[in-house]
Amino acid sequence: MSSLRGRGLSVWVLGEKVQEFADHPVITPSINAMAETYRLAETDPELATVHSKLTGSRVHRFAHVCESVEDVVAQSRMQRRLGQLTGTCFQRCVGMDAINAGYTTTFRIDSAHGTAYHDRFKEFIAHVQSYNLVVGGAMTDPKGDRSRGPSAQDDPDMFVRIVDRRDGGIVLRGAKTHQTGSLNAHWLVVMPGQRLSDKDAAYAVSAAVPVDDPKLTYVLGRQSCDTRSLEGDVDVGNARYGGQEVTIVFDDVWIPDSRVFMDGEYEFAADLVERFTAYHRRSYVCKAGVGDVLVGAAAEIAAMNGVDRASHVKDKLVESTFLNETIFGTGFAASMAAKPTPAGNYEPDTLLANVCKHHVTKLPYEIARLAQDLAGGLVATMPSDADFENDQVGPVLKKYLKAAPGVHPDDRRRILRLVENMTMGRNAVGYLAESMHGAGSPAAQRVVINKLAQFAEKRAFARRLAGCSACPQSPSSTWTSPPPPPPRN
Repeated sequence: MSSLRGRGLSVWVLGEKVQEFADHPVITPSINAMAETYRLAETDPELATVHSKLTGSRVHRFAHVCESVEDVVAQSRMQRRLGQLTGTCFQRCVGMDAINAGYTTTFRIDSAHGTAYHDRFKEFIAHVQSYNLVVGGAMTDPKGDRSRGPSAQDDPDMFVRIVDRRDGGIVLRGAKTHQTGSLNAHWLVVMPGQRLSDKDAAYAVSAAVPVDDPKLTYVLGRQSCDTRSLEGDVDVGNARYGGQEVTIVFDDVWIPDSRVFMDGEYEFAADLVERFTAYHRRSYVCKAGVGDVLVGAAAEIAAMNGVDRASHVKDKLVESTFLNETIFGTGFAASMAAKPTPAGNYEPDTLLANVCKHHVTKLPYEIARLAQDLAGGLVATMPSDADFENDQVGPVLKKYLKAAPGVHPDDRRRILRLVENMTMGRNAVGYLAESMHGAGSPAAQRVVINKLAQFAEKRAFARRLAGCSACPQSPSSTWTSPPPPPPRN
């Protein structure tokens, strides 16, 4: 916490500039969630720390470059565990995935152009590891008119770009949106967010920027029911932990060449984006950990209501578990199938990573629906904590909130508020809306799945077993003739 204070950040919350964001009650839950990543390194060092070749010592896994399949798998286990501990977004996955994607892309750019990006990037990572810092990934631009590329926009600032070169560095202008946990980070790694053309060279930039750069302005995003954090803890549902998203404005930010990792190499923008999304779409296994909390809350409220033995209730909990484990299973499989990159680090299987994320765009919504089903109507209509604590109406309300024997009304309303928090309140931002759009909306995953599906090969399998003749060239597929079928009897 001390490393976040006193940095003089320009932060706006609810229309007001705040002096010390770390003390703001709407922001504090996100800091608590981030802090759990550090605490896990203390309580379970085998899970959350790892030996680094860059420093020769143990470092936090969120700052580590994956050196083996086991490293990639351990990331998935750590992410699920933190989801279980916080019930929300703990904000370090984007930076972890930016580190691993950038490690490979800088190597490939150097191989093609003789640049020095890879060594710069390794020095930056070693610095982050040595001081146990948090890195935020800054990829998503405002985009403006989505039908046009960066250089074709009416306003060129719709994508972060290089606007000047001076004093041995570059100057960036623009904005990044939907930035997870940026206020709680120490560094931002700026990245392009899409494939670029030669006309977009000024937008082909990746660089490390300190979060406390005076030319950065942060505006906190609204979250459903966020101001309940100003009212007390019960009605929040999960008062201790929450997520955080900001819009970041880059007002001519100067960056020295020593922290620049891509500068005009537009042909490698897609490489960086695709590698990042392979890591990050796999990283949505964290939603399985958050789902564990929601399934637990659904089971708990069913027991409190006295209906936990009903067959339809058991079936809904089984269905929720099946869906949740499907998310984790596909993400875990992507990690298990990791392969080495040209740079020597390891990368998840791209197809399985996209299958995982595509499940995440759907399945948490059904898990949330089932949780609301089991919670009952009170999840949306329950009176406020102030009413329950009122001397006149409070005792009456608690009388009528009683359910199964031995269940305290206050415990029942806390579980109901947790379900509300995760399915329509503040942490629904991370569990539902972020599951839809984070790391790319559903169509983006379907594009990659279509690209990697190998339909031609699969059609050849089918034709061979069916005994068909060799398939001619298809306008949409490249074919090789399948082996001849075995002789018919």
